[in-house]
Amino acid sequence: MTSKFLVSTLATAIALSFSATAIAQGSSNQDQRFEQITVIGSQQAINDIPGSATFITDEELQKFEYTDISRVLASVPGVYVQEEDGYGLRPNIGMRGTGTGRNDKISVMEDGVLVAPAPYSAPSAYYFPTMGRMESIEVLKGAASVKYGPRTTGGVLNLLSRSLPTEANSSKAMVDAALGGDGYYKGHAYFGKEKNNTAGLIEVFTYGADGFKELPVGSDNTGFEKTDVLLKFGHTFGKNDAHSLELKVKYSDETSDETYMGLTEEDYKSNPNRRYAASQNDEMNTRHNAYQLNYAYQFGEGYELLATAYLNDFHRNWYKASSVGTSTLEQYSEFEANPTSEGIEGIGVKANNRDYQAKGIQSELHIPAGDHYVTVGVRYHEDEMDRFQWQDTYTLNQDLSMTLTSQGIPGSDSNRVDSADARTLFVQDEWTIDALVVSAGLRYEDITITREEWSKSDPTRSNGLTKNISNDTEILVPSLGATYTLNENVTLLAGIQKGYAPAAPGNADQDEEESVNLEFGSRFNAAGFTGEVIAFFSDYDNMHGNCTAAVGCSDDNIGDQYNYGEVEVSGFEFSAARTFATDAAMFPVKLTYTYTDSEFQNDFDSEIWGSVEKGDAMPYVPENQVALSLGAEFSAFVINSQVRYVSSAHADLTDSGLDAIDSRVVWDLAAKYLIDEKQKVYLTVDNLFDKTYIANRANGGIQPGKPRTVQVGYTYSF
Repeated sequence: MTSKFLVSTLATAIALSFSATAIAQGSSNQDQRFEQITVIGSQQAINDIPGSATFITDEELQKFEYTDISRVLASVPGVYVQEEDGYGLRPNIGMRGTGTGRNDKISVMEDGVLVAPAPYSAPSAYYFPTMGRMESIEVLKGAASVKYGPRTTGGVLNLLSRSLPTEANSSKAMVDAALGGDGYYKGHAYFGKEKNNTAGLIEVFTYGADGFKELPVGSDNTGFEKTDVLLKFGHTFGKNDAHSLELKVKYSDETSDETYMGLTEEDYKSNPNRRYAASQNDEMNTRHNAYQLNYAYQFGEGYELLATAYLNDFHRNWYKASSVGTSTLEQYSEFEANPTSEGIEGIGVKANNRDYQAKGIQSELHIPAGDHYVTVGVRYHEDEMDRFQWQDTYTLNQDLSMTLTSQGIPGSDSNRVDSADARTLFVQDEWTIDALVVSAGLRYEDITITREEWSKSDPTRSNGLTKNISNDTEILVPSLGATYTLNENVTLLAGIQKGYAPAAPGNADQDEEESVNLEFGSRFNAAGFTGEVIAFFSDYDNMHGNCTAAVGCSDDNIGDQYNYGEVEVSGFEFSAARTFATDAAMFPVKLTYTYTDSEFQNDFDSEIWGSVEKGDAMPYVPENQVALSLGAEFSAFVINSQVRYVSSAHADLTDSGLDAIDSRVVWDLAAKYLIDEKQKVYLTVDNLFDKTYIANRANGGIQPGKPRTVQVGYTYSF
């Protein structure tokens, strides 16, 4: 089946190219020199989208100088973020009640390409693009998001990297440096130039910190360091520069001294930033390489052909305390208070060693045809995750140091490969009938997902497979949306779509996640206010739960997937913004609010969430979220503040209680002084009032949110 689809895909692409060439005769010059792959395109394009859409510009991103995607998305309605390390290295993002674990229920992309290390075979993502180097961000929910897949219930998050210079003989450059509390540092620079239809750009982003958590022994470094390098080259050619090629190469590496081991309730209240000595060896090391080649051909009156080839390689090894022998967190706490000569034996520290690869080819043809605008797209995608893991054993000594007592053999803890190949075809038609725009889409997926497992005593994988599971799926995912321009101030919108997520290799029943999703609402632009209010409803026939260490699963079950049955999620999103002006200054104000009601429709037992009863709400999905941004912009001085309220939620449904994650209010503040047109200095304060709060309880202990952190920086643009 794969070979047949490859042949048909190539044939389709060739046919599209030939038809494009035929139509291109007499084409006019195009405004866009280098094509940036987007899902929205601009703030102005939102009005035409039959669904909830948010476009965050470079100017908005610079207001708070955030490097943490969790804080950036706090002001986006319908988006939930479960914090973890405090710096946003591995965020947990969900949309419209999907759940948040490792972004496994949404489609995350960079420049239009899926960025999860293995988005089909291992959807839980332990890699996330470096937020600080992004130029803009797009969030799309509802019927309009179906074309992107493979997970179509929640929505799409597309991060746009630094674009090439587009004006002839132009250049752009910037240097940014910052220092802050807990040993925080940031260095960011880029330079790009265009000349004679050829452009290039290099960008370097490096940052890190000593961390805000405290170990009782040895190095107090509980932080991280990460470096990201981006190269882009572009060239336009042909009559009227109708053709463009762009090559993107990206490398990043990270070392973070992070742990899943949380605190007991008593220790959290005593010192929320404490870490137990048993986690002193915990360290994550990652390396990511990305290659992307884009081709764009603009012709005729609005015709466009886009094609992208991509390859992502990701290596990670999280060496972390995985088993604690017969001890509990309470015993660790007691031992640190009163250490004995016997120590604590049998502490397992696991090398969670995994290699990922994802590669593919995708193409779109945009066809204007009178009142219709048709998009046809194809994608062939392959990905895999190779788990080759082992576990070492330590003793925690009386002086709170750790001694290695047994070294594991590579492959002796996990020895398997999960892989997938997917063939995708979609078509979307936008039909304009006066003030009404109807958008109908259909997505076809043909997916093969495989798990190959070898004996844990066969590190060379020479004795044959002990398990070989394959799951073949074909699915049609329809969507229908519409917008109606009521008048120059109000646009109505509505949509219905099928939500879908393929079964992972570890799903014993091989059941897909399916749902029906509805939304309706309006956008408004009146009396200086802009905004939208949208109600949504999702009816799941079957919801997936992915078993990862991040959500507290035991080692033996990591990689498995559970079927939770029927779930209903409803709610509404609201956003409004206005800039008030005087002769001396401008005062931008923005308010967003999300209400969510979620209910399981059946009883079941879950390792992730405990004993679930019909009517229970979903864990880590707060009922209410509010974000308020206030600013004051003078000629040379700018100050912005953002306050976020998140209502209480629960981490599981056991006897620990339904409000294990308390509500919280967190303020951030940023100020900048413009020295001249090219230079500025800035001050930012995250968690201005030093609010102590629980970020999560996913692993049997409490992880705290980041305390107050101050940074000062300087930027020079030229």
